[in-house]
Amino acid sequence: MEEFRRAYARLCVAPQEAVLRRLRELGAAPGRGRLDLAAQSLSLETCGALGRLLPGAAPFAEVALGDCGLCEEGVKLLLHGLCSNTSVKSLDLKGNNLRNVGAEALGKLLRQNKSIRSLILEWNSLGVWEEGFSFFCQGLGANNFLQQLDLRNNQINHQGAGDLAMALKQNASLQELVDLRWNNIGLLGGRALLNCLHSNKTLKRLELAGNNVPSDILKAVEQAMNHNQDRETILNETQNRTYVLGKEVLSLKDEKTKQFLDLMDTIDKQREEIARSGRISAARVSQLQEALDEQHSVMNSLKAKALESVSLYRLQMTEAALALSEQKVHNLGELLNAVKQEQASMAECHFMELQQQKQEGAVREGKFLHELSAASEKNLLLRNQVDELEKKCKVQQDQLFQVKQDLTNRTAELKLRAMRAEEHLEMEKKRFKQSLEDMESLRVKEVGHMTQHIETSERSMQDRIQRLEAIRIALEEELNQVKAAALAERGHAEEELMKVRNQARLEERQQLEHLEEKLRLMTESRNEAQYCCIKQKQMIAEAQAKANQLSLHADGLRRRLEELQQDLKSKEEEKVTEVNKVKVELQEHIGHLQAERTAQDGLREKIAALERQLKALSSIHREALLDKESEISVLLEKLRTKEADISRMREEEAQRASFLQNAIMAYVQGSSLGTHSSRK
Repeated sequence: MEEFRRAYARLCVAPQEAVLRRLRELGAAPGRGRLDLAAQSLSLETCGALGRLLPGAAPFAEVALGDCGLCEEGVKLLLHGLCSNTSVKSLDLKGNNLRNVGAEALGKLLRQNKSIRSLILEWNSLGVWEEGFSFFCQGLGANNFLQQLDLRNNQINHQGAGDLAMALKQNASLQELVDLRWNNIGLLGGRALLNCLHSNKTLKRLELAGNNVPSDILKAVEQAMNHNQDRETILNETQNRTYVLGKEVLSLKDEKTKQFLDLMDTIDKQREEIARSGRISAARVSQLQEALDEQHSVMNSLKAKALESVSLYRLQMTEAALALSEQKVHNLGELLNAVKQEQASMAECHFMELQQQKQEGAVREGKFLHELSAASEKNLLLRNQVDELEKKCKVQQDQLFQVKQDLTNRTAELKLRAMRAEEHLEMEKKRFKQSLEDMESLRVKEVGHMTQHIETSERSMQDRIQRLEAIRIALEEELNQVKAAALAERGHAEEELMKVRNQARLEERQQLEHLEEKLRLMTESRNEAQYCCIKQKQMIAEAQAKANQLSLHADGLRRRLEELQQDLKSKEEEKVTEVNKVKVELQEHIGHLQAERTAQDGLREKIAALERQLKALSSIHREALLDKESEISVLLEKLRTKEADISRMREEEAQRASFLQNAIMAYVQGSSLGTHSSRK
């Protein structure tokens, strides 16, 4: 708000102090979304500055410019700035006496602006300017965003009501309210507005009180508004129901898709579990196969070693025994190394002993051959040695027999282990096959169960959809029945209205002759009251002019006081005298104002006398007007409007007088404060 005030002060050569003060007050207030300059007389320069500042996204959602005394050029500049505005939602222009140019500017605003939702045009006399009002109605017909329109006390006649009816036929955004109270629409305008409501199905409220519209048309308009409200409620209910049905259908579709996805997930999980179990079983089978292969290789090696030991046993006694002992000891060492480390150490010890015995035997044989040539005596020794060697060979044969027994035992054990491993493999294979069959049966059962569940859910969904369709068809039939009943009631009501109208016309024709003289008297009294009101308006205008003069004079006095305050230090005595003069002048002005106030009191007394005369006339003609209650209500509404105008004028005069009195008192207090400060 502070930036807006600075921009306004920068754009204006001579900014208005009242506007700046008002903007400063609005900036200090907590709610900053409203630009309220009501009852501030805005100059042309101020209107131009506001028209420059309001385009675009201004910091206001509401603009109140009521009773600002806007001129035609100022209204044009201001509304031209609002044409491109995107933030203002409510515009208040009541009591500005907008004329032809203002009506055209309003039509242009309604054509171009897309943000205004509420437009208040009360007390602007737009209906007097037929061309401008028709242009305004064309802009209203082209607008698709306005929702509320206030056209009270705008002197709209039946022709303006026809233009407004054409606009309402085209406009589909006015939903909440169109206020046309206290105008001069009459019978023709009321019929035009009633005819436009046959094509306009969005308007909810249309106020037509105080327009000389017959009561039957008012009732028909009220019925049309009720019909539009009922239609909107029915449409809202149907939209809600369709939305709920759509939600239910979507939820059912989502449930179906979720069930299908869950089924697919379970199938995928089962497949993964089957594949995993197959992998595990394959790994187990491969491990068992490797163990069997290892056992077969061990068995083959043992068989080969046994065959080699048998072939070596057939060699010659000494060399064959030694070779067999060496080979078997070597084979035993390998087997014992593969089975146990202790047996390997034992085989190595035997192998070393055999090598030593072999070496000793070789040495002894050499000695024996050497000694055979020398002497035959050593034969006995050799025989003894051979016997010893035979004994040692027997011992070695016994050891070989034990090794063979160990080998047979080991082979039997390995065969038993292989048989057990094969039996275990067969058992595992059987278990795996059984688990696969069980998993497959479970999968088939689950798939069947899920298919049955999906079929049942689809059947339930189809039944539910059929029920909803039946409900929808029943609702449509009810709507058609209601529409038919409404049309029948409407036809019956129209027939009754035609009968009542014919009877009323006959009664009116019969009683018009009796009431013409009374109506003439009433029109004469109304004319006199209007003449008095015009005089009062003239007096009020003169009082306003005087008030403006007084305000100008007060401004001059303020400036003069400022000059005097600047010269206080040098000329205190002169200021005292001037202040006394100013007090005398102010007292004279107060006297003039009091005289004007007495004159206003005289006017009020005249108004009271006129009201008494009107009451007397109404009491005289009350007995004759009891038969025609509708006409009496119209006349009473006119009298109420006049009384409202008079009370409003009184309130405005009292407000202005209070404003003047407050200004004078403020001035007097300021001057008295200045005198006290100078004395101090």
